[in-house]
Amino acid sequence: AGMRFFLQYVGCFFAFFSAGFLITSTWTDCWMVNADDSLEVSTKCRGLWWECVTNVFDGIQTCDEYDSIYAEHPVKLVLTRAMMITADILAGFGFLFLVLGLDCVKFLPDEPLIKLRICLVSGVMLLLAGLPGITGSVWYAVDVYVERSSLVFHNVFLGIQYKFGWSCWLGMAGSLGCFLSGSLLTCCMYLFRETSSGRFHPAYSSRKGYSSAATIVTNVHLPSSQTATAKMYAVDTRV
Repeated sequence: AGMRFFLQYVGCFFAFFSAGFLITSTWTDCWMVNADDSLEVSTKCRGLWWECVTNVFDGIQTCDEYDSIYAEHPVKLVLTRAMMITADILAGFGFLFLVLGLDCVKFLPDEPLIKLRICLVSGVMLLLAGLPGITGSVWYAVDVYVERSSLVFHNVFLGIQYKFGWSCWLGMAGSLGCFLSGSLLTCCMYLFRETSSGRFHPAYSSRKGYSSAATIVTNVHLPSSQTATAKMYAVDTRV
C-alpha cells in the first residue's frame, strides 16, 4: 500500500507540472527567438499566436497578434497549434482524473478498485497527451533549425534569423513529463490491481464457504425420513 501511495503522489507531481508546462508553452510568445541579438537592440520572439519585440535597454515590450485563425497561415503554425491544444486538453483532464483517483481524496472511499481504475484512465490520458505535445514541439524546433541551416548554407542573411526558444523547450519538457507520469500510472499501478482485487475475494469466499458449511450442517441435523407421527401431524395441520 505504501508503494502504491508513493507512485500516486509521484505521478500527480509530474502530471501537475507537465500540464502546466504544456499550457504555458502553448500560450507564450517565445517559440522562436532571434539568434542574432548581438547585432540588434531588441529581442524578437515569435509564438503560436503573436510576435513580441522587447527593447534590450528599457525592457519595453510590444506585441503584434497574428491574423485571424481563419486566415492563411503556414502549415507548421497551424498543425503545432492543433497538436498543442490537444495535448493541453488531454493533460488537463488526465490531471483532474488523477486527483479524483488519489487515496487521500474523499471520493468513492469505499470503492478502492474504482479509484484504481480512475488512476489507470488518467495514466492513459497523460500518455496520449504526451504524443501530440512532443510531436508538435519537436517538429516545430526541427523546422526552425532546418530553415536556419538552409539560409546559412546558401549564404543568405535576412537581418534576423531565429532559433527555438524557451516556450518550445517547455513543450518538450511537459510532453516528457506526461510520458513519465502516464507510465507510472499505467505500468506500475497495474501491478497493484491484482493485490487490490485479492483483498476482497478471500473475504467473499470465506463468507460463501461459511454459508455453505452452515447449510451442510443444517442439512445434517435434519432427519433423512419423516416419522409416522410427523406425517400424521402434517396431515392434521393441512386439514
